[in-house]
Amino acid sequence: MAVCFCRWRNLLICLCTPCILLVLLFVYITLLVCLTTPLTSGTTSILNIDHFIAPGTHRNEGWAPSPDRFWEPHLSLGVWNLLQLSTDRSINPILRPYKHSRLPDRGANGSRDPRPAGDPPGSRDPVPQLDRLAGDILEFARHMHKRDYPVVAEPQDACGAGSANDHGRALLLLAIKTKVQNFKNRQIIRSTWGQAGWVAGQRLAGGGYVRRVFLLGTDRSRDNSTAWPDLVTLEGRQYKDILQWDFHDSFFNLTLKDVLFWRWFSRGCRQTHFVFKGDDDVFVNTPALVDYLSQQLGDPGTAMKSFMVGDVIGAAQPSRNNKSKYFVPEAFYAGSYPPYAGGGGVVYSGLLTKLLHLVSKRVHLYPIDDVFVGMCLLKLNAYPSHHPAFLTFDFPGDEEMKPCAYHKTIMVHKRMPDRVEQLWARLKESQPLCWNVTLREDKLKNKP
Repeated sequence: MAVCFCRWRNLLICLCTPCILLVLLFVYITLLVCLTTPLTSGTTSILNIDHFIAPGTHRNEGWAPSPDRFWEPHLSLGVWNLLQLSTDRSINPILRPYKHSRLPDRGANGSRDPRPAGDPPGSRDPVPQLDRLAGDILEFARHMHKRDYPVVAEPQDACGAGSANDHGRALLLLAIKTKVQNFKNRQIIRSTWGQAGWVAGQRLAGGGYVRRVFLLGTDRSRDNSTAWPDLVTLEGRQYKDILQWDFHDSFFNLTLKDVLFWRWFSRGCRQTHFVFKGDDDVFVNTPALVDYLSQQLGDPGTAMKSFMVGDVIGAAQPSRNNKSKYFVPEAFYAGSYPPYAGGGGVVYSGLLTKLLHLVSKRVHLYPIDDVFVGMCLLKLNAYPSHHPAFLTFDFPGDEEMKPCAYHKTIMVHKRMPDRVEQLWARLKESQPLCWNVTLREDKLKNKP
């Protein structure tokens, strides 16, 4: 009997064990499907929840899942946007802590890095989608990676032309953008508002030392006289205020004057408090500017790291009019502009100038120079301050006809050389009458 029972038990075990294993396997598969279904389907899927992803990452390894579509570039992005997006991702120190983006000045064997130290990371990469561009903007895009040009002429002194009697730290450096053929503009500026040396204030008893430098490229147009280069060389020897680089001086290349000037300033003008960067067709009330900057220098609340003042333009859009010299097609740049100060004349601190030099290495060149400065400023988390005494678009109404109108301004654009000479003489003649006037104020600011 016992032997029979053992046989039946072994038979049941052999028959039931596979069935039990199949049941367990079925239960396991059912549980697995139930657990994974909420993760891969339905509108409440975890993978479909948008998580914050810091700019600059390609993957979000080790963190919350991010759908691939998040980093797909929108089709409307322009060439500049795509280049800058790539650069921002590659140099993000949080998301790429082990990838150093600093460009070495010299290689391991002591030879100089063939890529210019001022080029943004990835700027040697081919510019994408050039077939979308045409005309001047195409020419700009083909050369926008390059920002290392030889110096043709530079001032004898380390920081522009001054005077033999300069004994103190310069309060202001006048950095004036000009062209080779604009000799008359430079001559009038030298004898009027751009005089170097000690400049007395308009209202205050003091003053400050002012230095001067003109920023030029080279004129490579066919109708340009071959005598101009020799004349500019003689001019530089005579006045010691010419800073010239070997690039073609065009409207879209004005941005090069900014980045190259910032580099030059950072090397030789470390003691200069402020910089006025402007065009050679403006009128500047230098005594009033000296007064204003002296007040800022004495104000402990002035943050020199972010000090920039001018005629601020906010919420501007790129010009899509192909007949305008400011024309930038959407294929090159999509989006609005950051706040920026009008390029006719703007003042910023010497410390900010050095910071702009550093941050500009991480921003791709843009064909509108004052917009590019605004982009660099935004990268520094700083914003320009608006002052109504900077008149980029001239006086409103008939305000110019008032006797002391120019005493209330710091900069007025646009004025031709003969007019500048007349205005400077009038400013001096009316000084006794207008010595106590204050700078223009924003009338809207005082309204309730």
